[in-house]
Amino acid sequence: MDSVRIIEIKESVFADNDREADRVRAKLKEEKTFLLNLMSSPGSGKTTTLLRTIERLKDDLRIGVMEADIDSSVDAETIARTGVKSIQLHTGGMCHLDAGMTEQGLTVDVELAVLENVGNLVCPAEFDTGAVKNAMILSVPEGHDKPLKYPLIFTVCDALIINKIDVLPYFDFDMDKVCEYALRRNPRLEIFPISAKTGEGVEAWTMKAK
Repeated sequence: MDSVRIIEIKESVFADNDREADRVRAKLKEEKTFLLNLMSSPGSGKTTTLLRTIERLKDDLRIGVMEADIDSSVDAETIARTGVKSIQLHTGGMCHLDAGMTEQGLTVDVELAVLENVGNLVCPAEFDTGAVKNAMILSVPEGHDKPLKYPLIFTVCDALIINKIDVLPYFDFDMDKVCEYALRRNPRLEIFPISAKTGEGVEAWTMKAK
């Protein structure tokens, strides 16, 4: 067995990315830009939540949004119609963005930059994008057990948005349980129940975003 050389490739990739992420954060600090990394599974309502957020903040902050998708520009076009800067990032099949990829999409002259990461509860949580803060969206139809099944994303996030509370009566979703499970993973996690569709709870979220 001494003749076999073992190389921990995963550790090396993460270490390089972490150094790059620290450099991106330092650059953003110099430029006085706040980068928020927004993660979730597909269909949780990231883009609709962003639209509500932009609606409330665009008169107070210069905002730019980076839309990360494997293909298409649908979300970027939707965001662009709000009047804020919008950039589409195609990942070429990759299920996440790392710090270097994120830096390529950063726009100049914005105070708040939002990265709408690829829809996935696993891969995006593993890579530091250089963001100042991480947030995630969990929608009611996904179930309240997700903090038990996908612990890392709840651990690395600073804020949890629980979206689609307008459909709570139609799903077996326990708000107390999801908060308990999420806080078990991360006691510092701030939780915001909202309905991006109706606007309920969005004000509390955007006040924090300010």
